Amino acid sequence: MSSNNNIVSFETEQLILVDSDDDVVGYKSKAECHDNDGILHRAFSLFIFNDKREVIMQKRAADKRLWPLIWSNSCCSHPRKGETCEYATTRRLKEELGLEAELHFLYKFQYHARWKDIGSENELCSVYIGKSSDLPAINDTEIADWKWISRDDLNRDLENNPDSYSPWFKMEWKEIQDNYWDRVESLYS
Repeated sequence: MSSNNNIVSFETEQLILVDSDDDVVGYKSKAECHDNDGILHRAFSLFIFNDKREVIMQKRAADKRLWPLIWSNSCCSHPRKGETCEYATTRRLKEELGLEAELHFLYKFQYHARWKDIGSENELCSVYIGKSSDLPAINDTEIADWKWISRDDLNRDLENNPDSYSPWFKMEWKEIQDNYWDRVESLYS
């Protein structure tokens, strides 16, 4: 496994503020978007599966402001001012995991989650799936650890250790299994 330590995330980067209809209403720094209860902004989550139907999971880096050392989905981030979600998802997958994959949009949802007294995620999040069996080259500034894991093993671990996983991942994984698993299966046809 190769890795890199390029810094790809900045508290000063301008994120896209949206309303609940996903209409752009302005721009604020990543730090401002995550302060206190947060400001609603555009985000995305990626789930990358391999040929064995396992999903790659990442443990967030120790110096992450929100949910450090917590397991989450393959990749999650924000489009920056001037970026489409399609561009940002491809960029971030390469920056965090060193992977390329054709990504398929599943759904969009709004959520709010607070991390201790440090800040919040307040996001309108687009969820995508893709397939790659390449070995990741993780970005050490973003990811502390990673693993490929089967659906059954992940569900078992989620049941036994729910606090080890990010709140958005838990919501997304349930929704994917309940309503979009046929789309995951279609990655293999």
